Amino acid sequence: MSVDFQTTLFEADDVQPAALERRELSAGAWVDVARGWLPHADDVLATLVRDVPWRTERRAMYDRVVDVPRLVYTYMIGEELPHPALTEAREALSEHYRDELGEPFRTAGCCFYRDGRDSVAWHGDTIGRGSTHDTMVAIVSVGDPRRLHLRPRDPERREEAFAVEMGHGDLVVMGGSCQRTWEHAVPKVAAVGPRISVQFRPLNVF
Repeated sequence: MSVDFQTTLFEADDVQPAALERRELSAGAWVDVARGWLPHADDVLATLVRDVPWRTERRAMYDRVVDVPRLVYTYMIGEELPHPALTEAREALSEHYRDELGEPFRTAGCCFYRDGRDSVAWHGDTIGRGSTHDTMVAIVSVGDPRRLHLRPRDPERREEAFAVEMGHGDLVVMGGSCQRTWEHAVPKVAAVGPRISVQFRPLNVF
């Protein structure tokens, strides 16, 4: 299914409405993709690199504690986002998906993939309501392209796995049952430049 964003999605005169393509998945999941959706992507990338208070997470792995292979920061409810284009994006997404989601996007999690060695393993955002309820996670990507891989949690349906290359300014929205019935990952690659993803989520979805 293809739908056009309304021209009022962003008010800037130099932004054209992006075509939104929906891919229906199994088990009530779906993914929307819009190419070149975010305006001022170059400036957003530079601002995020410079102004986000990036930090390193650590996690236990077998008998040791290791650094998570990417930098992270989450803007919680009430925190000002570092670039006005991201504030406009969150508001536009909340308006566009209001009927399906039933609530606004509230938080913005940021991940900084510094090079091809940074990655995220297979997972679903199932802490909080995503483990039991349909929800949405909207991802805006800036920087070098990276592939977002998706696969069903059910091992017997793994032939349905696919990948979406997220380019500079692209939008990917995972909706329906996607967080609890599918998994996603950004694997390591041989050589690539910096990339930052901003994940807009509703309340109590992590």
